[in-house]
Amino acid sequence: MNIFVGNLDSTVTGDDLRETFGALGEVTATSVIMDRETGRSRSFGFVEMPNEEQARAAIEQINGKELNGRALRVSQAHAPTRERPAPSAGDRKSRPRRGSFGGPGSGRRGETGLRRGQAGPARQGGRGSAGTQE
Repeated sequence: MNIFVGNLDSTVTGDDLRETFGALGEVTATSVIMDRETGRSRSFGFVEMPNEEQARAAIEQINGKELNGRALRVSQAHAPTRERPAPSAGDRKSRPRRGSFGGPGSGRRGETGLRRGQAGPARQGGRGSAGTQE
């Protein structure tokens, strides 16, 4: 079972976690998560215990226990989930909405290819018409 351990002091190492949890059962792996930019602890880590009964007992006994002056928060680790993916760079909904011409003076052209306020050739049949008259 994978166990989440939170509220770690910045000096706690994987060996400290192995010692703390190892007193209650077999520990196969430990890790303290470090910040990539600063190299400092992000104040949480994980412990892997193969025996589920021992892992549950460890969670109950160690949750709230102090390690290096800080009360640990211990629970079963769960895989992160997302309800919906983050919008991609090309997703229209993620871009701010502007007017049909992009606003006055924006230089963007509408569907006629003309800038706002420029006169174009007269159209027959009106908008959406194929130009045929019956």
